[in-house]
Amino acid sequence: MERNIFLDLLSSLQLLLVGYILAAIVGIVIGYLIGLNRFVYQICKWILQIPNTIVPIALLPVALVIFQETEAAAIVIVFFSAICSIMINTATGIRHGRKQGRNFRVVINHIFQGLRFAVWIAWFSAIAIEMLTRDRGLGFIIWNGYKENKFNLIIEGIICIGTIGLLLDQLLDLTGHILSQLVSEGQKSKEG
Repeated sequence: MERNIFLDLLSSLQLLLVGYILAAIVGIVIGYLIGLNRFVYQICKWILQIPNTIVPIALLPVALVIFQETEAAAIVIVFFSAICSIMINTATGIRHGRKQGRNFRVVINHIFQGLRFAVWIAWFSAIAIEMLTRDRGLGFIIWNGYKENKFNLIIEGIICIGTIGLLLDQLLDLTGHILSQLVSEGQKSKEG
């Protein structure tokens, strides 16, 4: 029976979006709170770099042991892969925006830089998880294509992964640009 790549694409997007949207919400809120206080920001800026040094997929076996269910473990890994860069960039944006007289454009630009970076890492993690543990998704299609010597499946999967990644990146870039144009640049300097 021939697989429908569209259903696998939807499965990959579902895995990505469930973990990523949760990470975006939690990451922005916590990043905002961290960015409000200079002392907390200085401490957390370094602490949050530690999880960024861990390749998220390396934590998959730990998540599988803890959750004992592939779907929950996969979502947690996608969440983990995205949250730190979102928190760091949001906190940095809050700090820089406050220094520049409540410049909300700076804040939004930092948040969306973090969101864009995080979506790529989360997308890579979702695909790798599918290759290792799932029986559906674009990662599964590529790995299965390799095992069955079906080069066309590998190419189709790679094209879909690249296209979806690019579209998500550009959607976030456009959204960030539109939002940054709608908000205040902050207080103008009284010099000059």
